[in-house]
Amino acid sequence: MSLASAAAVFANLDRNRYEPVAIRIEKDGRWALADKPPIATSAAEVIEQSRSEAARQIRSGREVHLVSRPSEETILSIKRAPQAAPEPTEASVTGLHLDVIFPVLHGPYGEDGTIQGLLELANVPYVGAGVAASALGMDKALTKVVFAARGLPVGDYRVVLRRDWEKRGDEIAAELEARLGFPMFVKPANLGSSVGISKAKTPAGLREAMELAGSFDRKIVVEAAVPNAREIECAVLGNDDPQTSLPGEVIPSREFYDYEAKYLDEGSKTVIPADLAPALVEEVRRLSVAAFQAIDCAGMARVDFLLERDTGAIVLNEVNTIPGFTTISMYSKMWEASGVSYAALIDRLIQLAMERHTDKQRLRTALQ
Repeated sequence: MSLASAAAVFANLDRNRYEPVAIRIEKDGRWALADKPPIATSAAEVIEQSRSEAARQIRSGREVHLVSRPSEETILSIKRAPQAAPEPTEASVTGLHLDVIFPVLHGPYGEDGTIQGLLELANVPYVGAGVAASALGMDKALTKVVFAARGLPVGDYRVVLRRDWEKRGDEIAAELEARLGFPMFVKPANLGSSVGISKAKTPAGLREAMELAGSFDRKIVVEAAVPNAREIECAVLGNDDPQTSLPGEVIPSREFYDYEAKYLDEGSKTVIPADLAPALVEEVRRLSVAAFQAIDCAGMARVDFLLERDTGAIVLNEVNTIPGFTTISMYSKMWEASGVSYAALIDRLIQLAMERHTDKQRLRTALQ
């Protein structure tokens, strides 16, 4: 999904204002200047491209390293000598200055504060949430603690450590059934795109779900299911004075909005704006700003809710600090319905990044 989002950003950047540089991060952690920009338009297309020669060519760019200290050279591009060269030669190193970095990185090591911390060390402006907000937004267990402390509506849940589950799974399973009842949702605390999430309907299903979630994270979040729920989302844009879009609704093709329903099935539908009473629209927007500010977010976020059909009760589910960012993703489509085009959205996010960075330069880091 990161490649599809990055491709959309590249395709819609105003070349009269920006000179984009594509940096690809491989699964093994290597950074490289891509020989050509990403072109995938969907997660399904990314999967197909990963099997193709074109994808291998994109991965063959020059190795780059971020300079992890304030410097005029943001990244160093390295061209290493061929290992089979008849005469030993030195690697060539070229410095490149970047004005701002747009991290289009969904999930761990991109959305969880790690890359943001590296960019803070380099003192480089970057789009989106800072270290703390990124870490909180990624950790579903910690966000619930913060939301509850702010008085925001959070459903009943429990956090289980994988270690404890492995030691006394029978006891914990009985506790979960007594407290939350079936069905319940089981999630890795730190992951994105609904990976590793299951809806457990039986004791046997709960065990399978716990094992799956535990394979992705040492911390597992188990939530009571909201009965007859609608999935409502709202986009937030800004720094200290965030604005909200009109809310949208996701109607998944499956029982819930899992990875396949999000990215691979064609049956899932979105309704933008969502069919909600005006008072409910305002409440969703109010809660979205409150959630955004609760984790001290910046730049952008998509706030997800569960709306109980029978009672109208709203449950705050999570905040995505780097939401899907293709032209057909919920975040951009909600802003489009609110009068902000995709290209204008990119411009605004870059401006917000620069404003936040400029404001940060006013801070003192030492007494002398």
